[in-house]
Amino acid sequence: MNTEIRDLMSRIEKYRDGMSKGQRAISDYITKNYEKAAFMTAAKLGNVVGVSESTVSRYAVLLGYDGYPELQKAFQGMIKSRLTTLQRMELSVDADTGAIVKNVLKADINNIKNTLEQIDIGSFDRIVKLILGAKRVFLLGMRSAAPVVEFMGYYMGFMMDNVFVVTSGVKDVLEQMVHLNDGDVLITVSFPRYAKRAVDATELARARGAKVIVITDSVFSPLIPISHEVLYAHSDMASFVDSLVAPLSLINALLLAVSTQSKEKSMEKLEYLEGVWNKYGVYAQKEVKEN
Repeated sequence: MNTEIRDLMSRIEKYRDGMSKGQRAISDYITKNYEKAAFMTAAKLGNVVGVSESTVSRYAVLLGYDGYPELQKAFQGMIKSRLTTLQRMELSVDADTGAIVKNVLKADINNIKNTLEQIDIGSFDRIVKLILGAKRVFLLGMRSAAPVVEFMGYYMGFMMDNVFVVTSGVKDVLEQMVHLNDGDVLITVSFPRYAKRAVDATELARARGAKVIVITDSVFSPLIPISHEVLYAHSDMASFVDSLVAPLSLINALLLAVSTQSKEKSMEKLEYLEGVWNKYGVYAQKEVKEN
């Protein structure tokens, strides 16, 4: 059990004497099943415990939160990095097909909304300047975050010649980090369950003198202490499938900002690429037949 969970359990114990019978039942369930309870709605938690939804809401207020959503949000941030893939799968198997599509799309909408509300424009601007001023830009994402940095590297390569996507191929990612030094920038993308190799490689890059930019989900991310700049993108999803909609949306904004700040160079490179694509027929072109 990590420090944050222990703190919450201590808070529950502190207020236990002032709890009603139903609230003590909630405490007992949370203590034994906190990894599942964190992703239950107030109604579902109440149903499982055998109390009303309003009792669950009052319980959250008793613990010092504005309401159950705030308690749930804090709870999820504390434990979601600890959930195994199997546990995340168990949380999503009881929904029918219609409910799944609605729940997933609503969750992604909420992730984008929460990301927008939390964005630090000052940090965003500093990150754009770091990228444009870097000698080299390295992009690192392990496991499910790998496609995200591949996407980022694909488009950033249209604008810049100094972008490198770190891959876990023949060379270990740690071996690739020894090439970073002062003047380089590393952008690490990582979400629960945070890949240890991504944390290790980021730590090594910082020790080598590189500026570290992190795109992650919360202050509980192990990458926060070793970063120079952070962008938060919500990825909440009670499922074994990671939600990467908000991270990709944030990266889209970052790519557009970089291209805007280096418009002349970006336009020049894109113009050349269009010529190459046309010459070699990279894209299918539909022929227009004359009548």
